Amino acid sequence: MSEYGPGGLFLADCPARMVVDLIADKWTVVVLAGLSEGPVRHGALIEMIGGGISRKVLTQTLRRLEAHGLVRRNAYAEAPPRVEYELTPLGATLIDPIHTLTEWARTHGEEVLDALDSAS
Repeated sequence: MSEYGPGGLFLADCPARMVVDLIADKWTVVVLAGLSEGPVRHGALIEMIGGGISRKVLTQTLRRLEAHGLVRRNAYAEAPPRVEYELTPLGATLIDPIHTLTEWARTHGEEVLDALDSAS
């Protein structure tokens, strides 16, 4: 029996499937990679991502990652208020797999685009 088939990893109520769904979100990997080098403010994270994500979507993504224990929000009692986001120890465990996926994408990205072009 496959770990992905009946009774396996991708059952609807399986915790592993929920985590895969979380990580597969359009912005999750990008945000986690952006936080991989230390605490970052919201605006700086938008700049690091390099466009395409709105402030609202970034906030929603950060909140979801915080709720799942992957990101920590640090609010400082300063004037003006300052908020930084950083990976939790659990979130930091995703950095090596994210780097592996990124390297795979760099290595095989052209092949994937070529296959897409030949399919159309």
